[in-house]
Order: sequence, then structure tokens, then C-alpha cells
Amino acid sequence: MQRTISFTLNGKPASVTTDDERMLLWVLRSDLGLTGTKFGCGEALCGACTVVVDQQAVRSCSVPIKDIAGKRVVTIEAWPTGTGFTPSRKPS
Repeated sequence: MQRTISFTLNGKPASVTTDDERMLLWVLRSDLGLTGTKFGCGEALCGACTVVVDQQAVRSCSVPIKDIAGKRVVTIEAWPTGTGFTPSRKPS
């Protein structure tokens, strides 16, 4: 079902109107142009699509956008550069 989903993305308010069953990965890449989050296996096994949702690492290829409503999403684009942080190391 088409719905407008609002959430916080990399510290800023965001909203998209899309099919609420669409996976977060495709909303990030196709609708919002954030291509740092990659498609890997499509089965939530490899971790290429990992993002942080409310301080928990999740595989965006398996999370419907409807489950993101009202939450905080952080993608690789928001990680500090030159600090040694990688998506597997959470900043303090």
C-alpha cells in the first residue's frame, strides 16, 4: 500500500511516499540517492546492506520501509571520515 513514511535519516528529518512493503535498501538507494549501502546477497546474510536503526545494526535488504516509521536510521554516508570507524565499529 502506498504510504508516506517519516523517519530521521543521518540526523535529518526524511519522508518518502512509496509502497510500505518496499525494502529499506531500495528506498535508500533508488529514492534517496544514498548508494553507500550496497546490495549483496538479498537474503540478509552478507552484511553489505547493513545500516543502523535506533542504534541497532540491521540488514536493510530485509526491512520493509513501514518498519522504519518514526525511527532513526544511520547509513555509511554519515560515518565520520578519517577516524578509523567502519560500519562494524560503533562510535561512542
